[in-house]
Amino acid sequence: MATFLYRLGRLAFRRRHFVALIWVALLTLAGVGAASAPAAGNSSFSIPGTEAQKAFDLLEERFPGSSADGATARVVFEAPDGQKLADADNKAAVEQAVKELGTGSEVVSVTDPFQTKSVSEDGSVGYAQVRYEVSGMELEDASKEALEHAADEARESGLTVEIGGDALQATPETGSTEIIGIAVAAVVLVITLGSLVAAGLPLLTALIGVGIGVSTITALANALDLGSTTSTLAMMIGLAVGIDYALFIVSRYRAELAEGRDREEAIGRATGTAGSAVVFAGLTVVIALVGLSVVNIPMLTKMGIAAAGTVVIAVLIALTMIPALLGYAGRKVQPAGSKSKLFGRKKAEGAEKAKPNMGTRWASFVVRRPVAVLLFGVIGLGAAAVPVASLELGLPDDGSQPTSTTQRRAYDLLSDGFGPGFNGPLMIVGDAKGSADPKAAATEVADEIKGLDGVVSVMPATFNKAGDTFTITVVPDSKPSSTQTEDLVHAIRDTGAGIKADTDTEVLVSGTTAMNIDFSQKMNDALIPYLALVVGLAFLLLIAVFRSILVPLKAALGFLLSVLAALGAVVAVFQWGWLSGLMGVEETGPIMSMMPIFMVGVVFGLAMDYEVFLVTRMREAYVHGEKPSQAVVTGFKHGARVVTAAAVIMMAVFAGFIGSSESMVKMIGFGLAIAVFFDAFVVRMAIVPAVLALLGKRAWWLPKWLDRVLPNVDVEGEGLQRASEARASEDDEDKELVRA
Repeated sequence: MATFLYRLGRLAFRRRHFVALIWVALLTLAGVGAASAPAAGNSSFSIPGTEAQKAFDLLEERFPGSSADGATARVVFEAPDGQKLADADNKAAVEQAVKELGTGSEVVSVTDPFQTKSVSEDGSVGYAQVRYEVSGMELEDASKEALEHAADEARESGLTVEIGGDALQATPETGSTEIIGIAVAAVVLVITLGSLVAAGLPLLTALIGVGIGVSTITALANALDLGSTTSTLAMMIGLAVGIDYALFIVSRYRAELAEGRDREEAIGRATGTAGSAVVFAGLTVVIALVGLSVVNIPMLTKMGIAAAGTVVIAVLIALTMIPALLGYAGRKVQPAGSKSKLFGRKKAEGAEKAKPNMGTRWASFVVRRPVAVLLFGVIGLGAAAVPVASLELGLPDDGSQPTSTTQRRAYDLLSDGFGPGFNGPLMIVGDAKGSADPKAAATEVADEIKGLDGVVSVMPATFNKAGDTFTITVVPDSKPSSTQTEDLVHAIRDTGAGIKADTDTEVLVSGTTAMNIDFSQKMNDALIPYLALVVGLAFLLLIAVFRSILVPLKAALGFLLSVLAALGAVVAVFQWGWLSGLMGVEETGPIMSMMPIFMVGVVFGLAMDYEVFLVTRMREAYVHGEKPSQAVVTGFKHGARVVTAAAVIMMAVFAGFIGSSESMVKMIGFGLAIAVFFDAFVVRMAIVPAVLALLGKRAWWLPKWLDRVLPNVDVEGEGLQRASEARASEDDEDKELVRA
């Protein structure tokens, strides 16, 4: 591996014009594709294998033309204080609004609150339901403007009017904090590399890689049914790993220059050694992201594969474009420890040797006090993980929106007027095709559900034209995301088993609330298999990289500590409300269902980045003859500064997405940022050296039979060292012959 990448780096250095042209052409091609591609619609949400999805598919089949996946808007009217909606003026304003709502070309149906009796008991609140033939993201601007115009006209009559549902769904905005994250990354790069040119290379290549990745996703979004969150995730991860991978190669290049090598040889060695680490670090991230497909939720699979593609692009750019750009930069990128125009001259060489750098001093301390450092790190992460014990999972609804939005205000009005469960009604779908008396079966279903605890109302059954399928709407007495509503869903499903035996009618529970419950359950069921698959594959990969059993095992256990601590922090902020104001969290509630499995995947991949980059330098020192404890110190001497910078950069990039208007993106950004902090600074910088110091030579033990079977990937560049020594020996022999 190291020899191949060594040659690739030198080739890219020599053929820099050709390499740069290829990447610029790819960026241009992707940009043109994105600009000319049709606008993407709202990504379809399906959960194969669940009861809610089965009911949804049955509705599509038995109720053709019902636009079951079309957008909905619930226009909520509230009368002024002391008045009722039924008062003449108020009623006229509502009826006029309903009339206007039904004029849109994409409207399927509109309900009148007075005809459907959709008015609260006190007469102050009512709502009209608008259904469209296309999804919220596909709605034309004219339809959205007509919806808002009708609401504005009703407001002019003195009514309070708010709009819920997904008809006004907007594309998430990340806000200015994303730009701040990139600016922080730039500052860290300048401080670390001491040069604007050297710092600019990782930023430039990362932006090019993300540009290609996100543009490609945009170009394919409509054809592959990709949602807006897919490109946001790809941008988030692509920026972070793209900057980090380029940083490691540039830093190693400067270190090779400092050892007196010419620039072409230095970039070859940097690509062969640090580039090997980049390849395997990228592989662990790709494994973790592609592994999300085992959950069997199409939306999550597409997100993972798209983000993995962006990581692959980041790796390829780091291995080819960075060497090419370093060739263009020439002497503007100076050797490590040389004069810096930004920060002045370094200390004299002797003074620098007399005072070891911070990484060396820290590693020396850990090697002397490994037990204390290990206990401190484990106990600290354990304390941070305590909130995980109260983790509640769910999916965000309008109740989690900021109070400034009309969707949230409509949600609150309906809760006050009709009860909290009205925002999450359950849809009961009855397949009575095999029943002798479908109407009697529907009546029995309704009666059974009415007798269950937690039910406020059960609407009369609605049949399809064939009369073999019916729907019943059930309103719970608890809010959609509560455990009481989840218990009610399970109770209805349990009742359905007895009804099927009596009437040959299959009873299915669907609707948004039931879909969310099934989604959460599916994510929980998939967590252990996914963890086993991803950690198992990465464990095998790291055995080949480190030629060790205990080092990969320690890496996996350290990851579990960091991801549990990060999940604990997410629970504390987004569920308990700690520091919620600082994070811009206006409404606390259950943690997004996909968060645990998503964090396991992404954080594992990123955690292995630091493991590979830091421990390969230790492995390199050990292979070249240093004692185990000294190899730990040497690894930190060369790698701690760069790993620290990389972690700060990744945290800054992820934290930049906390400013997003989309609650899912906000939560992911915070979770990944805090996870990188725990993993890089507690696990990799403290627990890892402490464990390696305690293990000594046993850390690098590998059974002889396994050593023979495993491929020699040579991440530490031992092959390059031997080749260099052989060339030096040949040169000496040639000199001796000349003298003779």
